[in-house]
Amino acid sequence: MTPKELLLATLKCKPTPRPAWIPFAGAYASRLKGYTATEMFQSADKLTECLLEVNRMFKPDGECCIFDLQIEAEVLGCDLMWADDGPPSVASHPLATEMGDTPVVPCECTLPGPNDGRIPLVCEAMRRVKKEIGDTTALYGLITGPFTLASHLRGTDIFLDMLLDDQFVHDLLDYCYKAACKMAEYFIDAGMDVIAVVDPLISQISTEHFEEFCSEPFTKLFDHIREKGAYSSFFVCGDATRNIEVMCKTGCDSISVDENVNFKPAKEICDKYSVAFGGNIPLTTVMLHGTQMDNMKYCVDLIDSIENKNGLIVATGCDMPYGVPFENTIGCMQAVLQTDEVREMVKDYVAEDDNDIEVELPDYEHLTKPLVEAFTLDPATCAACTYMVAATDEAKRTFGDAIDYNVYKYTVKEDIARMKRMGVPNLPSVYINGKMKFRSIIPSKDELEAAIREVM
Repeated sequence: MTPKELLLATLKCKPTPRPAWIPFAGAYASRLKGYTATEMFQSADKLTECLLEVNRMFKPDGECCIFDLQIEAEVLGCDLMWADDGPPSVASHPLATEMGDTPVVPCECTLPGPNDGRIPLVCEAMRRVKKEIGDTTALYGLITGPFTLASHLRGTDIFLDMLLDDQFVHDLLDYCYKAACKMAEYFIDAGMDVIAVVDPLISQISTEHFEEFCSEPFTKLFDHIREKGAYSSFFVCGDATRNIEVMCKTGCDSISVDENVNFKPAKEICDKYSVAFGGNIPLTTVMLHGTQMDNMKYCVDLIDSIENKNGLIVATGCDMPYGVPFENTIGCMQAVLQTDEVREMVKDYVAEDDNDIEVELPDYEHLTKPLVEAFTLDPATCAACTYMVAATDEAKRTFGDAIDYNVYKYTVKEDIARMKRMGVPNLPSVYINGKMKFRSIIPSKDELEAAIREVM
């Protein structure tokens, strides 16, 4: 089988000689050719060059041709902040309103067009990559999912809207579903075999809210992708455990998750619905801060933990951090492509212990004022973390010097040690005075302010 044939068979949950391998290289791809992420994301030539290098170095069965969840947002009026070592992030929300004002859903004439923003640039790169490697590698086009796009447009108020103005949320998600359909069509026309609907914020809502607001637009979107002749992937970050089953029911061909999800039981849920399942190589503790042997062992152990390997995709949990050593990604590749040989190599390997990093925790029992702590993967690259930090930033602006406030990132070794010592189970999460208050759920402004006032 060619790598492409193996990946497509995996998406059908058919038996394959080995699991499929997908390294999700977005901004990370730019580093392979010495560019900044901003340079690559703004040039069809550089994007093509970097994508071909990903294919040469990491030999993927499936390769994403873009990992930028801000393309649609930029077209629809969001201001972006650009970074040299990561994708751009949304800096403004066109549908944000003053308290009490009613937001207005955009009309259909504002849906993304084929010549808007960076869409032509991305499609041109896709066509070039398709011509070069499309016969042997399955190509993924990543689009922003309806709920995350709605959050880009509305901001964190979308979570309060779900409680107070459900019709607005339904109307906005219908608009965002139609925008996603347009993006899927453009990418399929450019040669993409798989459309990955990336919606990190799905992990931040309850199953009840998913069923009420998201089941219909996502189901219609995956139906549309199938009608256009492509496969689909439902890509979610954060602790999406509670929503895996309702995600399966939308009719997607596959689901991708990160390290927050317990892989084995989630794979078993997907097996019931004949949905392929992928993930969840840890981006920071293993890929960024680990050794090549750490990465090889993690992937071998992941493969060996799964009894039914039909539909199994070993993949990075999300877009790889910019600083991941190339040899670590190569180690993951070797573990998937040559599992028996690598299993023998790592059978006696024991990872180094990072417990020698000492961190001092606050004296939570004797604080002089409330302490709000946001624990995140990285607000610069994780959309769910971005909105969690936006919510806590807003609380800091409201309370000012009446509270203390810190943000910790899982990309920083000292912060990892702090989270381990505190036993933080999922990211992003918010603690107040050392106690978990919001676990992988982004609070509304009112909810967070009420939780702070409780300890004042």
